Amino acid sequence: MGALQSIPGHPEYSDLSDKTGFSFEQISVLHKRFKQLSHNEDTLHRDDLSAIPDLSCNPIRAQIIEAFFDQRNFSPSEEGTVEEIRFEEFLVVMSHFRPPRHSMSEEQRESVRKDKLRFLFNMHDTDNDGTITLQEYRHVVEELLSRSGALGKETAKSIADAAMLEVASISVGHMEPDEFYEGITFEHFLKLLSGFDIEHKMSIRFLNVDTTLCK
Repeated sequence: MGALQSIPGHPEYSDLSDKTGFSFEQISVLHKRFKQLSHNEDTLHRDDLSAIPDLSCNPIRAQIIEAFFDQRNFSPSEEGTVEEIRFEEFLVVMSHFRPPRHSMSEEQRESVRKDKLRFLFNMHDTDNDGTITLQEYRHVVEELLSRSGALGKETAKSIADAAMLEVASISVGHMEPDEFYEGITFEHFLKLLSGFDIEHKMSIRFLNVDTTLCK
C-alpha cells in the first residue's frame, strides 16, 4: 500500500474511491489514521484497535473490533476471520459507517441501507450460522436508539426490551409445539428494522474520524 503515500489522483485512490465512495481527500485522511494506528506498518492487528481509549467504554467494543477482521465485511465470498488487515480492507469496513450521499437515487440508498444492515447483522452473527438471537437483536435496537441522542439510556433499554418481547411473541407464538426456535434470519432482520434510520445512525468516531462528515 505504499502507493497511497503518493499524491491524490493516483489510480490506487481512484479504485478505492469507486469501491468505498470516499473522496480522495477522505481516503488520504483515513490512510494517515491507519498508519498511526498500525505504528506505520502496512497491516493492522486487533491489538492496535483495542488500544484506542475512546473504544474501551463502548458496550459493543468486541463486536466492533472483530468486524474489521471478519472477511464477510470486505470479501463477501469469504468466511472466517483474519489476523491482520491492509488499508484497503480497513477502508471498506469504514465505508459501512459512512452516510449515503445526497445525490444518491432511491435505488442506491436502498442498496446502501441493505449493505449497512448486513454489516450490522454480521457483527452479531458471530458464529456465521445465518441467525442472531433475540438477545442480540435487543442489543442492536438499544444501540441504534441510543445513537439518536433523543432518548436516555434507560428509555432506550426499555424500548429495546419491548421490541425483543414483541419479536419473541410473534416468532415463537406462531410455532408448533414440536418446533425449535432457531433465531432471527437476515431477511427477518431487514423487516424488523424497516422503520429505523439506519443510514445515518451507523457512524463511528472512536478513530478520531467522524464518518458522519464523510458524505
